[in-house]
Amino acid sequence: MRVLSAEDVARALPLGACIEAMRSVFVGMAEGAYFNPLRTRARAEGEGHWMTMMPALRLSGPRLWALKEMAVFPANAAAGLDPIQGAVLLHDGDDGRLLGVVHAGALTAIRTAAVSAVATRALSRSDARVVAIIGTGVQGRAHIDAMRSVVPGAEVRLWGRDPARTAALGQATGCRPMTSLAAAVTGADVVCTTTAAQEPITDPDWFGAGCHLNAVGSSTPTAREIDAATLARASLFVDRREAALAESGDILGALREGTIEPAHVRAELGEVLTGRRPGRTSQTEFTLYKALGFAALDLAAAELALANAAAMNIGRNVPW
Repeated sequence: MRVLSAEDVARALPLGACIEAMRSVFVGMAEGAYFNPLRTRARAEGEGHWMTMMPALRLSGPRLWALKEMAVFPANAAAGLDPIQGAVLLHDGDDGRLLGVVHAGALTAIRTAAVSAVATRALSRSDARVVAIIGTGVQGRAHIDAMRSVVPGAEVRLWGRDPARTAALGQATGCRPMTSLAAAVTGADVVCTTTAAQEPITDPDWFGAGCHLNAVGSSTPTAREIDAATLARASLFVDRREAALAESGDILGALREGTIEPAHVRAELGEVLTGRRPGRTSQTEFTLYKALGFAALDLAAAELALANAAAMNIGRNVPW
């Protein structure tokens, strides 16, 4: 069994290869290649953190089980810590042998940004040139590289709640720090929201014709980044319908407020990638991809990282 630390994952999971692996997972999901039940959350009353468990089984080629277990501490972001603390366990799908343990926070940062790259490539305008990254935490940082990989030569704007932190990250990455959220989003061709917001932070008037929005930050039924009017205006795409309608605070909030119906979800990303359903239909359409993540993505990312780590002889081999 091989164990990969956060540093090992950063070396063994290159963004470009991860983007292609994530695309393959979405195609596989659309073709029924995975068993992927909804995640389970355990939260003690009155606590601001929780434990999440996400299993998945790849049904062929080769068969693998994965379990992502995470202690999620949203307040970590304010202290500069990753909100996700945990591991991805990879098992042989035929005999159950434990093959690897992978640092969940490092893997999630790369694979989530890689998924946004897949969605951006599939749903944004081909002439997109201005990208706005909202949030300066782990995901904000990861999305800078991901967006540059699929929007070549982009002007990357950056906004976060802490101006000093935004300026420092902008200087370190060559992004343009913005003084307000509205200024960052207005006129952007691609927007990525990667915040820990609990209430909506957006305004529908900020998003111009032809914009594409990756809504990444809120991943629980009670957290919201995107306001209901923006969701109603957008052509809405999701990673999995079942999860989006059960777990996305952005979508559940808009449903409660009556601004959308369940049928407002146009398609899953895998359906777009396989041609089963249309993606963007015009240059002026406003598209929105709501990301929640699912365990099959972690399975494929962990498999790739472990294979690369073995070839590079990094990580620790542990008798089991």
